[in-house]
Amino acid sequence: MKHKFIAKRYWKDQCTAMGKSDEMAKSFDDCINLSLGDPDLVTNDLIIDKSYGDAKCGHTKYTDFRGDPELRTEICKYYKEEYHMDVKDEEVFVCASACLGMYLALEAILDDGDEVILQAPFFTPYPQQVELARGIPIELPTYEDEDFQINVERLESLITERTKALVINSPSNPTGNCLTVDTMEKIAKIAVKHDLIVVSDDIYTAFSYQNPFVPFATLSGMKERTIILNSFSKNFTMTGWRVGNIIAPDYIIKVIQQINENVVFTAPSISQRAAIHALRHRAQIQPPMVEEYRKRMFYAAERINQIPKLSVINPPKGSFYLFINIKETGLTSVQAAEKILEEAHVLMLPGDAFGACGEGYVRIACTVCVETLKEAFDRIERIQF
Repeated sequence: MKHKFIAKRYWKDQCTAMGKSDEMAKSFDDCINLSLGDPDLVTNDLIIDKSYGDAKCGHTKYTDFRGDPELRTEICKYYKEEYHMDVKDEEVFVCASACLGMYLALEAILDDGDEVILQAPFFTPYPQQVELARGIPIELPTYEDEDFQINVERLESLITERTKALVINSPSNPTGNCLTVDTMEKIAKIAVKHDLIVVSDDIYTAFSYQNPFVPFATLSGMKERTIILNSFSKNFTMTGWRVGNIIAPDYIIKVIQQINENVVFTAPSISQRAAIHALRHRAQIQPPMVEEYRKRMFYAAERINQIPKLSVINPPKGSFYLFINIKETGLTSVQAAEKILEEAHVLMLPGDAFGACGEGYVRIACTVCVETLKEAFDRIERIQF
């Protein structure tokens, strides 16, 4: 919006596809919304009940500036138990969501004009988050015929004297791809060669269907040059609680703390208590949740590949997103998404919202039950592409 009281950098409309999806979902009374990754499942009762009890006991005040000490301890224990990775308390920071965590991390490491290479297709806020921290986003395309793996030659060709960091996301939003250990080891060599920081967005760790999740920071020599972003939103269906954490070298954490004290002060105390109970009881909470999303993903992938001119990688590898190839329809991503909404009343996001290399795709989030997914694909099957 152009107005004298609005900063000029915001005069150009920068509304994201996700931001627009809420209004689009209201277009039809019977719209099936597959656009946003907000799980339909409610946070586990155990987490709700225990955090409510903590609130009644007085956990309603500011926490320590780096986060509730109990939560930081649980995070360190989690990494040791799950990945045999030693994380020190001073390397942990609790933030009000991984989205905020990404901004805090970028703000801490970037000087004006520093370039940040983004694994694409990417989570739609990444470019603006880089720009908010006065950096320059550089898109690193990945392609379906390369299994959406990062091509290290292509990566290295984008590196300049201003390149400061690389952002990776595995399991990926929007493709559902998982980077192989071989790919990550090649990226690690590039990071050392060019002295890069790797920001690893790890918020879908529970949803790695083919192989166990491997944190990038566990690779040899990478812990000291990796910033890990975590969230409880997807791994524990806690989107509304807005709590996540950052793991990074202690000197970066100190700067992140200073920035955060001027933004939100501390993450919500009740949400942090909920996160403690989520981690402590993950063996009970996560398996049925993950299995439900696995069932949805595999069902959706099978149905998509039965629809003429649509296809998707099958079997799914990770996350709860599917990146549907619509190139045979001859439509652009926007045209395909609009046609599906108008004729089937099913809302998806156009692939170009996730970077230029996302053109030719639409993204769905399998955050509705199989019965609703069945209705969605029954409708889509009746469309003449």
